[in-house]
Amino acid sequence: MILLPAIDMKDGRCVRLKKGDFATVHQVANSALETAGAFAAAGAKWVHMVDLDGARDGVRRNFPYIYEVIQASGLSVELGGGIKTELDVLTVGESGAARLVIGSAAVSNPALVDYAVGLYGDKVAVGIDCLGGRVRTAGWEADSGLDGLTFARQMEEKGVKTLIFTDIATDGMLSGPSFDQLAALQRTVSCNIVASGGVTTLDDVKRLRDMGLYGAIIGKAYYAGTLDLAQAVREAGDQDAG
Repeated sequence: MILLPAIDMKDGRCVRLKKGDFATVHQVANSALETAGAFAAAGAKWVHMVDLDGARDGVRRNFPYIYEVIQASGLSVELGGGIKTELDVLTVGESGAARLVIGSAAVSNPALVDYAVGLYGDKVAVGIDCLGGRVRTAGWEADSGLDGLTFARQMEEKGVKTLIFTDIATDGMLSGPSFDQLAALQRTVSCNIVASGGVTTLDDVKRLRDMGLYGAIIGKAYYAGTLDLAQAVREAGDQDAG
């Protein structure tokens, strides 16, 4: 199982949120590149980056910092946040990012997923962010009314190979992942599934690994010190899958 330690960017800073609430934003690191270097030193091969400003208002003010990580960190970068148009798909797809993540636009503009998969194939992932089993959009602020599992099947039918599942209720709360919802998703689709939200302890990593998940995103647990990344990488196993 690959581990993807996370760097969320807002106003050029590395930050974390609780349950996606922008009112809870707080800085957790000074430099995205230095943080990525620490991830690499711990044995990680991937980093999950989110452009929070792009997700909320479509302005790519964080891109210089993200591009620096893509070019200089030696890590494979999975990048999401604000991929809403064909130009956004091209910008991220040609930036050198190893994987691009379409979030809200997969709900509001499903044709964009078709466009992205047509261009980049397996490099395209879709983020499914759920609260109470329903897909949320617009930086998690809007309820789409869609059932998460139904939406996952629709994305699989479009040829999406990787789904990133976030239970918003657990994100940034250090409360453990939503194992039951992840298991339900595994039963529903054959896509690679990346768990996001709530991964807190080494036992969480082991349990997700034993479920056979493709990957897990490590966010607040790294910054809060509840999870030793190097130890987690060793437990997760081969990090070169991708």
